[in-house]
Amino acid sequence: MQLKPVLTIAGSDSSGGAGIQADLKTMLANGVFGMSAVTALTAQNTQGVTDILEASPEFLKAEIDAVFSDIPPEAVKIGMVSSVPIIKAIAECLRKYKAKHVVEDPVMVATSGAKLIADDAVEALTSELFPLAEVITPNLPELSVLCGHEINTAEEAVEAAKAIREKYGCAVLAKGGHAIGNADDYLVWDGGVKVFHAEHIPTKNTHGTGCTLSSAIAANLAKGQALPDAVEKAKAYVTGAIAAGLELGHGNGPLAHGFDLTGKFIRC
Repeated sequence: MQLKPVLTIAGSDSSGGAGIQADLKTMLANGVFGMSAVTALTAQNTQGVTDILEASPEFLKAEIDAVFSDIPPEAVKIGMVSSVPIIKAIAECLRKYKAKHVVEDPVMVATSGAKLIADDAVEALTSELFPLAEVITPNLPELSVLCGHEINTAEEAVEAAKAIREKYGCAVLAKGGHAIGNADDYLVWDGGVKVFHAEHIPTKNTHGTGCTLSSAIAANLAKGQALPDAVEKAKAYVTGAIAAGLELGHGNGPLAHGFDLTGKFIRC
């Protein structure tokens, strides 16, 4: 049996809804072998983040070295990176191993509203990691931070994504889940602009949605899919995981990552 290996470089979520826990569940559900390099531990649940313990850059590099030297990944997803030294350590390793199919989810704020990145790390994120990425996946608030002004319309989102692509050379998936009225996403890539339509699903249980989407895209890229196809299938998976209606916790609950899994070990 062969499964394409995919690495997530991200923070841990102790409640299992976001971060590497969501990434690994997503990768399994999308038919790849998930591996992880933990950037930080978070004390977190559906109601918020209460503490963060960052890994040292040296230990993070050791994690990444261990993976690449033995099971080189076919794709890499990057999530929570909270400081400049962590970002530089990741960039050094990705360049060293000539990592392919890098999907960067510029995680800045948790669903609960908790800030997950230092102010000076935003510049390092864009200058060090964006040029190494095949695609980045900002939501509208993150896109606003990256372009320096508030994004209120689809047209503004596309223009901002075009500017980022022009500056850093990576494709940009501007996610519309924070918009009013729909959840359309806009992919700006070398093929132009592609819109992925979706309606809002009325639920508060969207904890880890960005982690899940970016991991699903990485999984699909690892399997050889073209970027637009990888995004389309990933968005369909996320929509299904939200619509499955998992009810856990007292805040913004997680997605049902295993909604489409079947088999005797699931049923019994």
